[in-house]
Amino acid sequence: MIEARDQTEADFLDDYDPARYPSFGVTADVAVFTIVDRKLSVLLVERVKQPQRGRWALPGGFLATDESAEQTARRHLLEESGLHVDPSHLEQLRTYSTPGRDPRDAKVRVVSIAHVALIPEPDTPVAADDRGEARFWPLDELIGLPLAFDHAEIITEAIDRVRSKLEYTTVATGFLEDAFTLGELRDIYEIVWGVELDSANFARKIRAIPGFVSPTEGRRKTSGRSAQLYVAGDTHWMLPPMLRPA
Repeated sequence: MIEARDQTEADFLDDYDPARYPSFGVTADVAVFTIVDRKLSVLLVERVKQPQRGRWALPGGFLATDESAEQTARRHLLEESGLHVDPSHLEQLRTYSTPGRDPRDAKVRVVSIAHVALIPEPDTPVAADDRGEARFWPLDELIGLPLAFDHAEIITEAIDRVRSKLEYTTVATGFLEDAFTLGELRDIYEIVWGVELDSANFARKIRAIPGFVSPTEGRRKTSGRSAQLYVAGDTHWMLPPMLRPA
């Protein structure tokens, strides 16, 4: 055997035996949030196979050898719910690797790369024939719901991420259709943050942030009044930030 210090990369690969190392499996899971009936809701899929059969889980699954974690998250989301997500509204949350987080750990360690996605209220999710039911659950209905693996922890941290990002980025527009009123945008902040905001003060702050929203020539009737329509601007960062009320 060639000494390690004298090995070329080709020599190393010829001699490399993966069986000498612990086995790992990597999954990509995605917490998809939307607003349903003025409630922040998360997409869950009922598991129909072991492990954790009968429990509700975030869409996700194992990486294919030719996929990135993001591609895997998007593929499983489509297969398990029929939903697409805009790449600009999908981001990694963090990696979950606590030993014992998955019953399969006794044979192969399973590590999850969790993602967060925001979408406007979609049509009813429809899973493939070999998948369990997919539906959006309001956050206040998750108490007591049997969740698979450590997905309760992932959802909690994903919610915190979304609430924080509303303070310093323009990500709130990910919950809205292409054109929206400032009142509809304010609704997003109020629902996600769980607060009431002064409408005039909110509109003043939004208009003062360069690149957050752009006015259109369209208008929409809301509550009997005609309101200006806006579209998302070309900036991602909110300067100055808009902090949550204490």
